Amino acid sequence: MVLSDFAHLDPQNSVPFRLRIDGRWILVDERLLRAHPGSGAMLAYRNKEASTVFHTFHAGSKLAYKWMTEHRDKAGDSSADTADKTLTENGKKHDIGAQDKIDGINMGKFSKSPEINEKICQSFDHLRCRVRELGLLSADNAFFVRKFVEAVALIAFAVFLQSRTYFFASALTMGLAFQQLGWMIHEYGHQQHFGSRWWNDACGYVCGNLMQGFSLGGWKEQHNVHHAAPNVDGRDGDLDLLPLWATVGTQLKRVDGTSALAQLLPFQHLYWTFMLPMLRISWLLQSIQFAVQTRHSFYDIHRERALVEQLTLALHWTLVLIQYYYLPDNLTRLQYFLVSNLFAGFLIAHVVTYNHYSADKFPYDDPILENYACLQLYTTRNMRPGLVIDWLWGGLNYQIEHHLFPTMPRHNLKKVMPLVKQFCAEHDVPYMVDDYFTGFRLVIEHLRRVAEVATETLCSSQNHCGKGACPGRSRLLLVFGAVLVVVMAFAKRETYDRKVVV
Repeated sequence: MVLSDFAHLDPQNSVPFRLRIDGRWILVDERLLRAHPGSGAMLAYRNKEASTVFHTFHAGSKLAYKWMTEHRDKAGDSSADTADKTLTENGKKHDIGAQDKIDGINMGKFSKSPEINEKICQSFDHLRCRVRELGLLSADNAFFVRKFVEAVALIAFAVFLQSRTYFFASALTMGLAFQQLGWMIHEYGHQQHFGSRWWNDACGYVCGNLMQGFSLGGWKEQHNVHHAAPNVDGRDGDLDLLPLWATVGTQLKRVDGTSALAQLLPFQHLYWTFMLPMLRISWLLQSIQFAVQTRHSFYDIHRERALVEQLTLALHWTLVLIQYYYLPDNLTRLQYFLVSNLFAGFLIAHVVTYNHYSADKFPYDDPILENYACLQLYTTRNMRPGLVIDWLWGGLNYQIEHHLFPTMPRHNLKKVMPLVKQFCAEHDVPYMVDDYFTGFRLVIEHLRRVAEVATETLCSSQNHCGKGACPGRSRLLLVFGAVLVVVMAFAKRETYDRKVVV
């Protein structure tokens, strides 16, 4: 998962720009962008209306409102026309005006009138105020202590099982601990527990970098942008899964029709499920990459915390090596690593892919960006709640409520759900909630649509492709099959050898 918008790849050349907040334009120069604690999140609304997203992301932050006042005074009287023109001249990742048929694949439509749009925005502002008055943005310290103790207990139990030579059960338990810690770094990254950013970040480094090898800074860099513009093509980096998957048709324009990738994408809906367990390993590698490169980051906060990022990740892997030292042999160590991390990857991935990949996506410059509430509601799907689901999913089965109020603690998401449902009913906007298998089927359906177009458009660019299967793709499948046979044969042989030794 990468940040695909050109501005995130080259922030220095994306300034100055403006944000419209409460009817006035805010000037964002290089100094402000570098100093922004949320790093590149504001780039998702470059030269656009950003009132609701600003107030939602910065609820209770005196520093944010101080900065807004200072830079509002510098902006002068700028019009929306000027700002939009600047955005157009700077260039966009995708050609919005293109009429290619692949542009509409998996894309939703937002067609509210300006009057209704404004009414929804005002109503959501009132809802935000009511939520704050009800105390739903305040955290329960006991809840967070309990969740941390649960995670530590799982790790301790995994170590205990390892000491009794129940290595497989130990690895599964450790994977579950990694998943539960993943929800905690998510919560501290969103500043859900403490009123102090310092304390939230400190706990995030403990739950993320130290205890499970996930970089807090790298996670926030990616995830804050996702929250600002979920499922918006070219803005939300979580949509850009190339080279393995294309989530929208426009991404196929970036694929060479003669490449191995072009032969793989027509099958993306078939191998999607089997790749989900790799998510944690992918994030571990991205975390190491971020920590290595963070000293040279454009953003002040990443450079200032580079040593913290590096030391906490180094300490995590030191602890892992110490644990693995007490395993009997290298093969067991490899198996333990794969089982624990692949299991954790599956537990995380089946949650984080359900909520958004099953919902519509929107073009880069779609009008829905002007309506924060609708953007979140049209692009997010809830999983039906339940006692076990609430615990296993870390509250992200209430993903709609979380996206509308990202700083709201997990334990209050269920409480705000009736208010959100009422808001949706009053304004005739969707509130999507389904069982797991329905949502999973929709994810596969979205991938299948792009796969079918990939088969037609990419395969047709190769002279050897006719009505039958591409020879290149057939060879690729044969290679996959051969690898699978070798792996299975090795596993069978290993089992036999162990029995002989016994």
